[in-house]
Amino acid sequence: MTNEDTKQIISMQHLGKRYLVRSRRPYVGREVIQRYVLRRDNRTAFWALRDINVSINCGESVAIVGRNGAGKSTLLGLVAGTIYPTEGSIHVGGRIGALLELGAGFHPDLTGRENIFLNASLLGLTKEEVVANFNSIVAFSELRDFIEMPLRNYSSGMQVRLGFAVAIHINPSVIIMDEVFSVGDQSFQKKCLDRIHSFKEEGRTLLFVTHGLAGLKGICERAIWLDQGRLSMDGPLDDVLEAYTASCA
Repeated sequence: MTNEDTKQIISMQHLGKRYLVRSRRPYVGREVIQRYVLRRDNRTAFWALRDINVSINCGESVAIVGRNGAGKSTLLGLVAGTIYPTEGSIHVGGRIGALLELGAGFHPDLTGRENIFLNASLLGLTKEEVVANFNSIVAFSELRDFIEMPLRNYSSGMQVRLGFAVAIHINPSVIIMDEVFSVGDQSFQKKCLDRIHSFKEEGRTLLFVTHGLAGLKGICERAIWLDQGRLSMDGPLDDVLEAYTASCA
């Protein structure tokens, strides 16, 4: 592997994200109370992430694990650039393919064809790139017979198919996924998994969040464990999963 292959593509330094959640302090358990700070204006600030220092190299496949509310989706949002840090810094090189909210930006009154162009443009593709990839997008979605139909007539599963098909055609350097295989039927989930494996073989960088830990093996070699918004462990997948699973027992 060359130096170019191993260069950092994602760098986080003292990364933190704070939210103002409500005007009155919510009831929380003792284990998370330190993540809440009551401000002078009576609004409550909640630290979803704090002091995260992580570097990821080109071509790495990394799982993000942790309990609900640990900060996994917030971390992916910061990598994707859909939210911004409160403190610290994050740098991501190359085009990002974010399989987070599949179909975000879809309009129910537009046809499937029109929504492909709309959604792809929001993900950074030019019109020429969409035209070049249009037939492949439709073929992957298996929605050719419905592509001229308004999206309001699509089932939720059909919308997911279309959203995933668009997202995987933006030729990303970094692909981030949040429970993407929890949607769609079993056949489509396998099709998506096969495409993820092909991305891995092409040397793209993968960040993957799922509660189905068994599905991580064969995709990821490394894992990052978040606990209450802090970095608890970063290392080989099997070692991190063993420690994380033991903590949940």
